[in-house]
Amino acid sequence: MADPVVVGVDGSPSSLDAVEVAAREAALRGVALRVVHAFGWPSLHVPPGGTPWNRAGAGVRALVDGTLGAAEERARRAAPGVELTREVTVGEPLMVLELESRTASLAVVGSRGLNAFGSLLLGSTAVHLAAHGHCPVLVVRGLPDATGPVLLAVDGSPAAEGAVEFAFAEASLHGAELVALHVWNTWTERAYDGPGDPPFVTYDEERLRAEEERVLAEAVSGHQERYPEVTVHRRLVRGRIRATLVDASADARLVVVGARGRGGFAGLLLGSVSQAVLHHAHRPVAVVRSGGR
Repeated sequence: MADPVVVGVDGSPSSLDAVEVAAREAALRGVALRVVHAFGWPSLHVPPGGTPWNRAGAGVRALVDGTLGAAEERARRAAPGVELTREVTVGEPLMVLELESRTASLAVVGSRGLNAFGSLLLGSTAVHLAAHGHCPVLVVRGLPDATGPVLLAVDGSPAAEGAVEFAFAEASLHGAELVALHVWNTWTERAYDGPGDPPFVTYDEERLRAEEERVLAEAVSGHQERYPEVTVHRRLVRGRIRATLVDASADARLVVVGARGRGGFAGLLLGSVSQAVLHHAHRPVAVVRSGGR
């Protein structure tokens, strides 16, 4: 069977939103949903040598059962026919989810969390998984706008190719339009690379714009042929990259970024553009890491 969609839960409202989104993604893909709850003994003050199922750990068992029960109920409401499995693991949530991502088609987490799941906050679980996961990672910030397009951040680098493919596939699965957005400016544009170019040159705005238009067109052209059912809107915007992406996310169903790249986005690295989008986007954000599954 195809690899499942994995979702991390801790009982927080954010993680339950993630379960709903993950269940729908699993149903669209025709794969199972794997609900994972991870915790460490120190955070729960369980006596050394105890287990979740002995009398001393009875409160832990009730907590886990309640968390998983709420998650399963939310998943069943969102996608009644999806196959669902549950996994409870004692361990560091960051590492547990990273390991789970090795055999997943998509890993989904909330943007904030609480208690035993290692405080699912941006800067911890979400950012760690986006940087180190072995499959695309979807960080849920509120629920998607069912009428909005998939917003793809285009930078034209080979490292971002996986993000382009993922965005087209998501648009096709959801029957949504795709907005391919490429932001450029005159502070971080590529230098001229012709043999006669001087080492220092005043930029030619029209030449730069034409080059950025070419980058945008080439990034999506082959995918448009493979996904003819997806309506694509190409947007070339001159402005500040982070602010432009965050503003554009307000009208999107989903934002898709690469984990790193180069060119018009001046290095699409966690800690720069993709991290800014993870922290401030108005909609769920999918990070597709170069070299991931």
